[in-house]
Amino acid sequence: MPSSSSTKNLSGLRRKDFQKTVDGKETDLFFLRNNQMEIAVTNYGAAVVAIMMPDKNGNYANVILGHDSIDGVINSPEPFLSTTIGRYGNRIAKGKFTLNGKEYDLAINNGPNSLHGGPTGFHTRVWDARQKNDQAVEFKYTAQDGEEGFPGKVEILMTYTLTEYNEWMITYKATTDKTTIINLTNHAFFNLAGVKENTPTVCNNLLTFNADFYIPIDEVSIPTGEIAPVEGTPFDFRKPHLVGDRIDADHVQTKNGAGYDHCFVLNKKERGELSLAAKCVEPLSRRFLEVYTTEPGVQLYTGNWLNGFSGYKGATYPRRSAICFEAQCFPDSPNRPYFPSCVLKPGEEYKQVTVYKFGIEK
Repeated sequence: MPSSSSTKNLSGLRRKDFQKTVDGKETDLFFLRNNQMEIAVTNYGAAVVAIMMPDKNGNYANVILGHDSIDGVINSPEPFLSTTIGRYGNRIAKGKFTLNGKEYDLAINNGPNSLHGGPTGFHTRVWDARQKNDQAVEFKYTAQDGEEGFPGKVEILMTYTLTEYNEWMITYKATTDKTTIINLTNHAFFNLAGVKENTPTVCNNLLTFNADFYIPIDEVSIPTGEIAPVEGTPFDFRKPHLVGDRIDADHVQTKNGAGYDHCFVLNKKERGELSLAAKCVEPLSRRFLEVYTTEPGVQLYTGNWLNGFSGYKGATYPRRSAICFEAQCFPDSPNRPYFPSCVLKPGEEYKQVTVYKFGIEK
């Protein structure tokens, strides 16, 4: 599996530190590059381990929480750290759902619920990887029928591309041989200030969300069933607001999420359109991130459970030192027939595009 190494390695990461045999398959490190940025990824969990970009003064930093070796990725205290998530991103209540009259039982790994495909979900799998060119890596994975309790053999093709416009574009496609559910996402933990020893919190980030509604959760983070207006709540980011202003508000939802850990219902003209979901600006570096997706929702998570563990080049990741924008169907959709469907049938193709666009605010 060749890895592009024709230009300077901005991240300082070494391929040899990511090469290992895991479950009989070889892991490696791959680089995506354009004339301004570099993204480093490994095929274990399709994890992104570095995103190097300049600030307003041209100084480079890594703006994603990751690790600097394959052992770090595999043994991370945060198992979902900047990985690809599947077969079902987010939570399924009590690890149970019914499909075509049959009840399925999933692994329980988050209180009473199944989270992010279970403890051995796609984030723990070695994907087949192919470097297409200096700016794109293609990943393939076949999930077996019954894997983590989900029905159907599912073939996934996913491509990471770094465009000339400083966009990290993720395209997903999947097919199944049996009716199943699918909800793929990327759990990138961003910090636009750059990771460092004692990485700063994201509370000073200026956030805008293109969402008039969000999904309230109960005390175990399962949707209550309501789709609630953001107006008059700490979840109203329709105009730019600092992340930290209301993160600890005296509100049942910020208490239930220990901060922000909620799905926002995106304003869409039609289902499946690629449209702007959110924008986040870090005021000191002036770096910004725009999120575009074809998905109906984006889970906002503010690293509420990060505990200060170390990662990339000795950087440490304290509580709330990251912001995540997980494009997806809504949580617990298999048990909520009035939520947008996450069902995939034989003969159909699951498709999703999500774009993380980086830049410098003038």
